[in-house]
Amino acid sequence: MAIVVLNDRAVPLAKRIQSEIGDSIQGLEARCSEVDSTFSDAKTHLQSLFKSGEPVIGIMAAGALVRLLAPVLEDKHSEPPVIAIAEDGSSVVPLLGGHHGANDLARRIAIAIDSHASITTAGDLRFGVALDQPPEGWTLANPENAKRVMAEILDSGEVRVQGRFVNAATWLIESDLPFDDDGEAVLSISETERDAGPLELIYNPHRHVIGVGCERGTDPQEVIDLAEQVLTEHSIARGAIAGVASIDLKADEVAVHALAKHLDVPVRFHSAARLEEETPRLVNPSDVVFSEVGCHGVSEGAALAATGQDSELVLAKQKSKRATVAIAKSQDIVDMSNEGRSRGRLFVVGIGPGQDAWRSPEVTRMVQEASDLVGYSLYLDLIAAITPDKTRHDFDLGKEEDRVRHAMELAGEGKDVALVCSGDAGIYAMATLVFELLANGGLSDAATRIGIEVSPGISALQAAAARAGAPLGHDFCTISLSDLLTPWEAIQMRVKAAAEGDFVIAFYNPVSKRRRTQLEYAKGILLEHRPADTPVILATNLGREGEQVRVVPLEELDINDVDMLTVVIVGSSETQTVETGDGKTWVYTPRGYSAKDGTGISV
Repeated sequence: MAIVVLNDRAVPLAKRIQSEIGDSIQGLEARCSEVDSTFSDAKTHLQSLFKSGEPVIGIMAAGALVRLLAPVLEDKHSEPPVIAIAEDGSSVVPLLGGHHGANDLARRIAIAIDSHASITTAGDLRFGVALDQPPEGWTLANPENAKRVMAEILDSGEVRVQGRFVNAATWLIESDLPFDDDGEAVLSISETERDAGPLELIYNPHRHVIGVGCERGTDPQEVIDLAEQVLTEHSIARGAIAGVASIDLKADEVAVHALAKHLDVPVRFHSAARLEEETPRLVNPSDVVFSEVGCHGVSEGAALAATGQDSELVLAKQKSKRATVAIAKSQDIVDMSNEGRSRGRLFVVGIGPGQDAWRSPEVTRMVQEASDLVGYSLYLDLIAAITPDKTRHDFDLGKEEDRVRHAMELAGEGKDVALVCSGDAGIYAMATLVFELLANGGLSDAATRIGIEVSPGISALQAAAARAGAPLGHDFCTISLSDLLTPWEAIQMRVKAAAEGDFVIAFYNPVSKRRRTQLEYAKGILLEHRPADTPVILATNLGREGEQVRVVPLEELDINDVDMLTVVIVGSSETQTVETGDGKTWVYTPRGYSAKDGTGISV
């Protein structure tokens, strides 16, 4: 969630709220200090948060928040919670997403700051229940009827509840709804797929789990079609499905995940040993399956394992050409998080040079979705403001492979892990190691079946170029001068080739405490191929405190002015400088090309 403030007066209240819900305080740059991050334009920032689905808690006038978000309001069924809170804390108003958590969140905040939650949705006010937003573990099968049914209840004051599993619907029967056995409005608890009456709402309890087994590489549509077929033949409501389950060897099987996505339910995976425990309850145990995967049944065993000891197999294994499905039903609502594990995800993210404003929204989302963060301590410190509730796994420099292996094994346990890199994760960073480890082996089987997403970040190269102007306007390359992983002879070859090709060159790792000669060598080679006054950009601590960007002629490049946190960009023979009226020198490389004296190139 984002706690948004427009001035420093609102910050103390924001911090009280933050202590309760633990999310970041984001403030208008021109008017706020002591916030976790800043933004320059309130309208753009709030609309971006809203469109990304992030709940918004705005400490500002309700009218202002409404006007700022009005242009992006579309579908009330998918909008995130939006709450307006008076600057003095006197009122907490859920403006949008009341039935998507805003009402409950408003009540929680009101209690925390000793205020009043201004709930305005009719059902919540009169009956203490939102009929169009049942709690976790339930699905409203026909939300299109909700408005009509609620209007009938508000008008007539009579409603009846029916169904075999009605006693489990405590959220309904313990509400203040006006129950009457003769009520025209009907709230039905049903696990059967059927049409609803004009004044009926059908609620499906999540008691069924579909177990799936399939051959490697099975067409996802085959699994989906098989599941749909058995659900239709046995009249089981799609909304009564709590999830999909399978053996952990299938954690990376596309078809299994496709079925879960099709049904919009979670998927969990169980070890062969756990599925083998269900053998006495299987209808179709198979020695062939046991010889292949270590248990006597995948689809039946997974369905039973996911639904608990008191469950029953309501549909034994059904086959298609390359897949099997089975369905088990629990005696109670199924919480899929209680059994098995999910397929872990590894987010390989680049957070940019360190400035919050340079971190992409996608990277921020991934970091916030992760339960665990893995990275060099400095990088984790740079995002500490948006990760107060995450488990950190800090590593020193020089432990890159240990860092990546640890992140992948954590994801193999079913966790969502962010492997945090500075700059861009794929440029001299950890993304390459992830795929090297996958290719070379040495990981646990579970770690090889994780989901991997790599998200770009602003590289030090891009940040340095932007701060200096536009030196990358024509062809350029990057060369690391570190010989820890690359032979010095190979680095020499690349420097010579880039110099002869007249590329703009960005040098990463230009120096270290023990390595002081490589950059001097590169300078000498470059002076053989481009003018002595070629602009060189020295950019240090980009996006962080102590940022410094200098421009010097190539012949005056002093190695002692460069440290481990400096990116060095050397222009081509065409790179030029221009000074603006404020005295700032800008560097740019034109797209047009004509040879200059001293380049050794004829055009």
